[in-house]
Amino acid sequence: MGWESHFQKSGPGPFSSAYLKGEIAMKQLFKIVAASLAVALTVFGCTSYSPTQGWVTLIDGNDGMDNWYVTGSAANWRAEGGAIQADKTAGKGASVLASKRSFKDIALYVEFWAADNTNSGIYIRAPNPKLVNTASGAYEVQIWDRNPNTAYSTGSLVNVAAVNPIYKAGGRWNTFEIYARGTEITVKLNGVVTVSTQNAKPHEGRIGIQFNAGPIKVRKLLVREL
Repeated sequence: MGWESHFQKSGPGPFSSAYLKGEIAMKQLFKIVAASLAVALTVFGCTSYSPTQGWVTLIDGNDGMDNWYVTGSAANWRAEGGAIQADKTAGKGASVLASKRSFKDIALYVEFWAADNTNSGIYIRAPNPKLVNTASGAYEVQIWDRNPNTAYSTGSLVNVAAVNPIYKAGGRWNTFEIYARGTEITVKLNGVVTVSTQNAKPHEGRIGIQFNAGPIKVRKLLVREL
């Protein structure tokens, strides 16, 4: 008589067949519950851009215009359709929304929509809130699918770090994740690293959203100081 037969006849003790089957079933149930809990925590409790984890919301749908100065030519920046947006200007040259707050080392999350012909960009570390452009020392994360200089098309850091391969953002909602700490700057477009570089330009300044040509919409912009 093997040990299994012996304990099967001994009744529902700790090594009976029924008991062992119950133990296996409970372990399987525990694994399922644990896996479900892990997924729930990942989805609901550990999101990367939760304001409760130190993120400051500068744009959330139609909310946020009060966090920005309008600089440059008079573009029609407005809150409309669940986003802060602009699609035309009464002047010449670029118009930029410049954050009223200045930031140094940051992680930045942006949800934006651009057309195929949009010429726009996200600035960081602009030293002068009234003059937000690369000439002033700011970094520009490019949004321009049709840039004749393809090295500095969408996802590049203008005149600092070129993109290869070429990325497209036109006609859909996209995300930028921008990490700037000390001399290190990394950009992700829709979860893919487009550029990562070291550069010794200014380390502190305003965030900016550029309108140059074509419509640009931003429905979410969060920043966390590092």
